[in-house]
Amino acid sequence: MMGNNQSVIHQFLLLGLPIPPEHQHLFYALFLAMYLITVLGNLIIIILILLDSHLHTPMYLFLGNLSFSDLCFSSVTMPKLLKSMQAQDPFISYADCLTQMYFFMVFGDMESFLLVVMAYDRYVAICFPLHYTSIMNPKFCASLLIPLWMLTAFHAMTHTLLMARLSFCEKNVISQFFCDISALLKLACSDTSVNELMIFIMGGPIIIVPFLLIVMSYARIVSSILKFSSAKGIHKVFSTCGSHLSVVSLFYGTIIGLYLCPSSNNSTVKETTMTIMYTVVTPMLNPFIYSLRNSDMKRALRRVIYDKNISL
Repeated sequence: MMGNNQSVIHQFLLLGLPIPPEHQHLFYALFLAMYLITVLGNLIIIILILLDSHLHTPMYLFLGNLSFSDLCFSSVTMPKLLKSMQAQDPFISYADCLTQMYFFMVFGDMESFLLVVMAYDRYVAICFPLHYTSIMNPKFCASLLIPLWMLTAFHAMTHTLLMARLSFCEKNVISQFFCDISALLKLACSDTSVNELMIFIMGGPIIIVPFLLIVMSYARIVSSILKFSSAKGIHKVFSTCGSHLSVVSLFYGTIIGLYLCPSSNNSTVKETTMTIMYTVVTPMLNPFIYSLRNSDMKRALRRVIYDKNISL
């Protein structure tokens, strides 16, 4: 972190969002509302899955993990953003910056993997309904989730340790509202070729492969439904798959555009907008797209409220 005859960077300045001062209060209220909706929506899902035995199935196990990941993913960046907007305190220490980057990558990676696992779960349920319980048994689900959590922690730790070996000399202004890995690399005054190589090597398995697997799963689902279902069934599946794929495309599309196919023409406003799409909007939408419209979740909510009223 230190070069010869060079000052050491102990904190970074987060530029935040390019919002005119007269609109700060409006956007603060907007982002606070979005964060509260994200927290509330995901907490409701986690609590319902824990309390209602009818939801102790593979699909809802994955949904519970996705809600936990979304909740943490949003909480890594949003509280700091809101604090900066309210208190006009845009600084973050070097240690806090690396910590934020680590957890941001852990939960961002996990969201990517969980979207794949959930797509596979739906593929098995729709295309092999008679074998679903034997394929998606508890042991298999655990063997999917535990290694994925370990892999995300390893991937994030690798990039964090590689970042920690870099020197930061004079420039300390991050053109984002959080400690983004690509923004930090631009500030380093030492060789970043190893970091960039690792992003390229690990970006495929973490981003591209999951996205392709999701598209393939939904393609097989649609193909299977078109062969055997009625017009009503086809409409229902297209409605569900369409909403799922729209969120998946929003999440992966912005990440691929920002990290794997960056454009020199991208303005700060454009990059910040793309970042907000996958860091703020997607975690807020996922509870509504995947769970809260679900009839099982609605019934579980009624059961939990009804049982609570009876106990009172």
